[in-house]
Amino acid sequence: MAPTKPKSSKGPKERARERARAAKAASASANSRELLARATALLEEGDAVNAAKSALAAFEGIGEAGRQAGAALTLLGHIHVELGEIEKAREYFLAAVGVDTDGSLPEDLGGGCEKFLWLAQLSEEGGQDSVSWFERGAAALRTQIQVLSEKLDSLPLTRAQQEAVVNEKKRKLADALCAVTEVYMTDLSWEEDAEQRCEALITEATMLAPDVPETWQTVANVRISQLRMEEAQAALKRSLGVWMDLPPEDTGVPAFATRVALVRLLIEVGMEEEAIEVAERLISEDDTSVEVWYLGGYGRYMLGEKLKQKGERSSDDQDWQAVWRSSRKRLAQCLRIFEVEEYEDERLREHANELLSSIRKEFGDEGGEDEAWEDTDDEDDDSDDYDESDEDAEMQ
Repeated sequence: MAPTKPKSSKGPKERARERARAAKAASASANSRELLARATALLEEGDAVNAAKSALAAFEGIGEAGRQAGAALTLLGHIHVELGEIEKAREYFLAAVGVDTDGSLPEDLGGGCEKFLWLAQLSEEGGQDSVSWFERGAAALRTQIQVLSEKLDSLPLTRAQQEAVVNEKKRKLADALCAVTEVYMTDLSWEEDAEQRCEALITEATMLAPDVPETWQTVANVRISQLRMEEAQAALKRSLGVWMDLPPEDTGVPAFATRVALVRLLIEVGMEEEAIEVAERLISEDDTSVEVWYLGGYGRYMLGEKLKQKGERSSDDQDWQAVWRSSRKRLAQCLRIFEVEEYEDERLREHANELLSSIRKEFGDEGGEDEAWEDTDDEDDDSDDYDESDEDAEMQ
């Protein structure tokens, strides 16, 4: 006798309720995905307040044990960073770590390195605590790179797209290694193996991302700390070579803050003309930045001093006096904006005033407070579109 199909112990009504619950859960899941997508879009548009509302609604729909809980928690952490609510952001990222402790989940479910890297940057303790979080993020990235490299041929992508996916992960890993290097150069500089750790980190970073300008900037920073200035200059030249010929809107151009730090490094290693070129580019992008006007003036001051001592002229055939006059204009503009913006870096203001005082000793008033500046010495410098009157009053 053939076996008969066992009868279900559930009645028609109970099975109908189960189907209804399953349909409701599927609908809630789809709605949560839509809310997360909307929150991401709002965050990219700069509307962090409404992004937070949408992401929180998504998380409440998903629940703490839901499949996309990690994605919602990571997104909420990012949103609260944008809102300036750092403690709240840290709580969300820590909760996301609880969902995915090693970063092995798929990224669309909140896996990967992001939460670890954020916690490294938001660490209250800094030092070794930051390094620990960075290392967890780096470990997740190494795993992703290995898995992607092994499965490249099975991905529905062109070879160029496949390589782009892997290179993006390598770049993130290089960034994380450079961030750890910075920690060892500051908070953990007293560690016995700090220099060896820095050397190993930058070596790996340059192997992973040899065409990333920020990587070579970190190399230069390490070489400066070792007083190996020629090697620092070589690293900065390599960094500049990656992006200086690119248009401002190109994604290969480093972030504004990164290039501000670059100008400081260039001045420190005696590459004043390159520092001036980068500073002028920054001014053309944001002429309200106190720091870039200061650095533009400082770079010109240092170049003028070098030309004066050597009795030479700059690459654009300016003598030291012309370069210092141009420096004075930028330093004066720096101090104007400093007052308007109520900038808080007093050391910067003091140094700008010191540099201006040195220049005034050479040139005197040159027209006094009523002098209207016309930069005849910088005929091809189109960044001086501001009013230069009342300069001496601003220098006080």
